[in-house]
Amino acid sequence: MTGWLIAAVLLMVGGLGPALWLAARGDAIGRLAGLQLAGPVTVLTLLLLVQANGPSSAVILPLTLTVLAFAGTLLFIRLLGTTE
Repeated sequence: MTGWLIAAVLLMVGGLGPALWLAARGDAIGRLAGLQLAGPVTVLTLLLLVQANGPSSAVILPLTLTVLAFAGTLLFIRLLGTTE
């Protein structure tokens, strides 16, 4: 197991765990904070996994997720504004 894989596992446990907990519990603002935290942590985890497995064209996936996470946040805010 390389250092990159260990860092990816630690980031998944230490970063995605609290992000998913926030996104699943609490009020709408807390869920939004969890969504905002989950996006960059997932991107960093995927970049670490790509780095651990060598140079690949799979780096497109985390970069695409960066754009989609931002769009997802805008959609969540839009839906949040219509329900209150």
